[in-house]
Amino acid sequence: MRTEETPLPAPAPAIGRRGFLAGALTAAGIGLAGCGGGIATVGESRTVLRQWNLFTGGDGVRMVEMHDAYQREHPQIDFRPTTYLWGNPFYTKFAMGAAGGRAFDVATLHLSRLRGMGPGTLIDPIPVELLAEYGVTPDTVLPNVWDKCTVDGELYAIPLDTHLVVTYYNREICARAGVLDPQGRLIETDGVEEFLDLLAAVKDVTGGYGVVMDTTGAWRQFWSLYRQLGGEMTFDGDVGIDDDKALQALDFLRRVSEEGLAPSASDAPGTPANFVNGICGLMFAGNWEIATAQAAGMDFGMRPFPGLYGDELGQGDSHALVLPHRRTRDDAAVRAAVEYAAWMLKHSITWAGGGHVPAYLPVTESAEYARLEPQADYRDAAVNVQFDPEAWFSGSAAQLQNEASSLFAGVHNGSTTPERALDAFKRATRKLIETPAPV
Repeated sequence: MRTEETPLPAPAPAIGRRGFLAGALTAAGIGLAGCGGGIATVGESRTVLRQWNLFTGGDGVRMVEMHDAYQREHPQIDFRPTTYLWGNPFYTKFAMGAAGGRAFDVATLHLSRLRGMGPGTLIDPIPVELLAEYGVTPDTVLPNVWDKCTVDGELYAIPLDTHLVVTYYNREICARAGVLDPQGRLIETDGVEEFLDLLAAVKDVTGGYGVVMDTTGAWRQFWSLYRQLGGEMTFDGDVGIDDDKALQALDFLRRVSEEGLAPSASDAPGTPANFVNGICGLMFAGNWEIATAQAAGMDFGMRPFPGLYGDELGQGDSHALVLPHRRTRDDAAVRAAVEYAAWMLKHSITWAGGGHVPAYLPVTESAEYARLEPQADYRDAAVNVQFDPEAWFSGSAAQLQNEASSLFAGVHNGSTTPERALDAFKRATRKLIETPAPV
């Protein structure tokens, strides 16, 4: 997930992920061997805990708030958080740091990137007995998210949240369009035609469009719809994809733009701006855009991504906490890192303020969370989150998303057809498959 970013002090300039990881990983490890001490204690009393994350913008503000509270409660910990730029700059730095073996003690990553970041080589397993000591067990986390944290029977990540594409709606506009239920919530529709009729009613009110979505990030819409159709995607020697279902999903993107129900071009920053400015009554966007709508003082609601082809499945991901591989085991640092992760989960009601659905069930099932509006209205969407397909080049900020979004944007704007876009996507994906996994 990408948030609006106010960059913090920049890390070293990032080189391309494939270029770096193809040959420089070993050298990076050697170069980092002298970076950051391996000593886990300061003096005789305080345990050092180095934490790396990728949270800037609104997420960064909340992370700092949580970290400040953590530090107040843990004076015995010498806590040293570091924030790097979202996306490839962070993942390049992460791989280099983990290869060095001593750069950080706990880090955040997107769960969709876990398998591609070297579980068992760059990332160490989570000691589940220790995690349980601090109150985090499989029954305290959504099963679909916990399973995603597990590789070959071992737990490699501790999930903090689920974040995914959802539906935002302007209550004033939607009330005038007659598409709210008696409780003031957007009505449910059944299938594509009913949903397009709803958009047409909203468009009649706005005079502009019914819905806006990030057409430069078209993978999110495509993957949500393709998964609703039951589509699978595999990369075992070739691209395993159901062409008919993929074309159905792409045709919705074509149709909603061609019929004037959505802008044919709207980028990531422009999409929430279009929604706030009232040129449309609905928006498909990540739940992290809640801050933009709140800052505008809108009367708005949120609900899961619409089930146009079945269940309300939406593309998404999870932020998770991981332990880097250690050349020499440091029990004090590992214990501090695991306790920190558990503390973050237990206090994630603060994190929920930014729109993310906490992974820790005692938080999402609490009365305090139930009072959060509109977050509580899409809490169940986390059960239906659709992670990206498994591959080293797949996941948040990875090349598969980039290739797909670039090509599928042309379906939105009419510069290509669903058929041509799908063919081009398969060609691009075959090149990724032919590229050796770097880790």
